[in-house]
Amino acid sequence: MADVLNGIPVKPLTEQSTAELVQRASEQLSRLVRDELTLAKAELAEKGKHAGIGAGLFGGAGVFALYGVGTLVATMVIVLNLFLPLWAAALIVTGVLFLVAGVLALVGKKQLSRATPPEPQAAIQNLKADVDEVKRAVKNQERTRV
Repeated sequence: MADVLNGIPVKPLTEQSTAELVQRASEQLSRLVRDELTLAKAELAEKGKHAGIGAGLFGGAGVFALYGVGTLVATMVIVLNLFLPLWAAALIVTGVLFLVAGVLALVGKKQLSRATPPEPQAAIQNLKADVDEVKRAVKNQERTRV
């Protein structure tokens, strides 16, 4: 019989000492862990490559969407120009854009104020309550001993 991983002839399991079996298991386990880590590195590198490409493509899509929005704004000015002078059409579209930006800023500010403080307040309170409970239990335990 031969060690499959090393190609070294090995005595049958029934003839090996416990120390030999433990040493062999340890070597195989260490080799298995190293191989699994190598596989994990390769897999993460592949996934990282795909994530980078995906992020780049999303960025490119964002740039083209921004150009599309600009073109849409220009189209709105041209459509309003059919009914109003060009300066009035541009002024109306600009006002609407600033109004939308203001509303989005107010909503964003409200959301940011909800996010502060950044500490997890509920978790901190629960942890303090747990510590207080442990302190009470220790004090009660000390009183029963005395």
